[in-house]
Amino acid sequence: MSRARRLILVLVLNLALVAVLVVTGLAAHSLAVMAAGADYLADAGAIGVSLLAIWLAGRPPSLARPSGYPNATKWAALVNAGWLLVLNVIIAGTAVARLAAGARQVQGLPVLVASGIAALVMLAGALALAGDADGGDDGDDLNVKAVLLDTAADAAAAAGVAVSGAVILAAGGWYWLDPAVALVIALVVGYHAQKLVREVTAALRP
Repeated sequence: MSRARRLILVLVLNLALVAVLVVTGLAAHSLAVMAAGADYLADAGAIGVSLLAIWLAGRPPSLARPSGYPNATKWAALVNAGWLLVLNVIIAGTAVARLAAGARQVQGLPVLVASGIAALVMLAGALALAGDADGGDDGDDLNVKAVLLDTAADAAAAAGVAVSGAVILAAGGWYWLDPAVALVIALVVGYHAQKLVREVTAALRP
């Protein structure tokens, strides 16, 4: 499967999950599930940026652009990694605010079911991208790596949210787990996102 088709597959998976997670998050009062739905919507936009960059990089040189667009995929990687970093800072801030104010009641069962499905779907997307993450030139590698990081983070986040939903369901309480899990995931993903931002920035230097 070509790089573009792998990205389109992950794009479709993201869009399919957005509505389900947003509706479930609102119904279950789950910040973690809502954050996942917002993340998937942002991911869809990021993949669109990646597909545009691949198209630009593949265009032949012209009079206006005699060298073509050699850095298009690197810039796409920077945009995607940067947006992922910003998004997780926002999620972390929201989680801290909810923990400080006192976590509201969360419905464990819909959180468990929706997040479990999301984790499996995003894991499939990450595996599809992993087979292409080491192919092509450096710019393409970084571009796919940025989307792969985001997709793998989505799978891990959904799995963490599913576990918190299971604990909340079994305990009949412990609602603080929902924002706490969202915070931990945001910190871990944010750390890896800033590393990728530095890597792409270094690759863009002449």
